[in-house]
Parts: sequence; structure tokens; C-alpha cells
Amino acid sequence: MDPLQILDIAFLGMLLAVAFAIVRINSLFAVVMLTGVYSLLSAAWFVVLDAVDVAFTEAAVGAGISTVLMLGAMLLTAREAKPPKFRQQIGPLFAAIATGALLFYALPDMPAYGSADSPANSYVGAEYLERTSEEIHMPNVVTAVLASYRGYDTLGETVVIFTAGVAMLLLLGASGAGAGGGVSATRKREEDE
Repeated sequence: MDPLQILDIAFLGMLLAVAFAIVRINSLFAVVMLTGVYSLLSAAWFVVLDAVDVAFTEAAVGAGISTVLMLGAMLLTAREAKPPKFRQQIGPLFAAIATGALLFYALPDMPAYGSADSPANSYVGAEYLERTSEEIHMPNVVTAVLASYRGYDTLGETVVIFTAGVAMLLLLGASGAGAGGGVSATRKREEDE
């Protein structure tokens, strides 16, 4: 077996173990931290798959911004999640199983990994590879595509992330959590229960 395949299987196993831990733990702080770990593992796996641009995005947004925003939102809630009733778990379980079955059903239609005939390598991707050195004069094709050919798309994604961060800061500031009011209010609610 190829060493990269062993590494892929190892990353998938770690991602699966972290996902099961996230589902089973009641501590919201532990869930937030494990979600950050899941994002970092995903970013490392994307690097192994030669998708460094996706890995940077996953590390910055998934492990960085999302973890900080979830920690800020956690200040406004209880520290422990109440265990759901079994009847409340049937719908999400069915949705997860159905989604997994659909993904496995679609798997045979995927092109072979690294295939030269795949759509990513045979249509627009081939043109980007040929024209980037002449039009953009940048050695990294992925950076040239993201910053030049898809510049407006990248700018839009950046604006969305910035807007979400500012909105979260405004929400936390409006409730008084920034000055410690949210923490004391949460503790008071926990004491009352």
C-alpha cells in the first residue's frame, strides 16, 4: 500500500474518532475545542491531498475564527449540554445515514484520484496552467487563480467572513458579554437551576 494512502486512512480515522467524541461529550467547552482539532486535522489532510489553498482556509476559518466565535457565544450559554431524548435523535440520525448512503451511491461516478481525464484537469484547469505564466507572471498557479482570475469571488468570501465576525462582535457587545455581563448572567442562570 502507498504511504500516502496509509496517511489518508490515518487522517480519516482520526477525523472519525474526533467526530464521535464531539457527538458524545456534554461539555460545551470540550466540544468547541474538539471542533477546532477537527478543523486542524482537516487542514492537515488537505495538505496531504495537495489542496494547500483549501487547507489555509480551513485552518483560518475552521480552527481560528470559528473557534473564537464559538468560545464567545459559549459565554452566553450554560457550560453543559442537556442530553437529548432518544426521540429527538432519530431525525438527525436518519438524515446522517441518508446523506452517507447518497455519498456512497455517488462515489463510483467520481473520477480516479489524479486522473488526467478528470474535469479539473481537462477543461478550464488546463487553460489556467498554460496561460498563467504569460498573463499573470506568477509561479504559483493556485494563487494566480484565486487572486486574479477569481479575484472578485475571493474578495466576496473575505467580505462575508469579515461581516460575520463584526456581527458576532456586535451581538456580544450588545448583550454586555464583552464587559463580563454575559458571564455573570450565565452563572446566575446556572445557580438558579
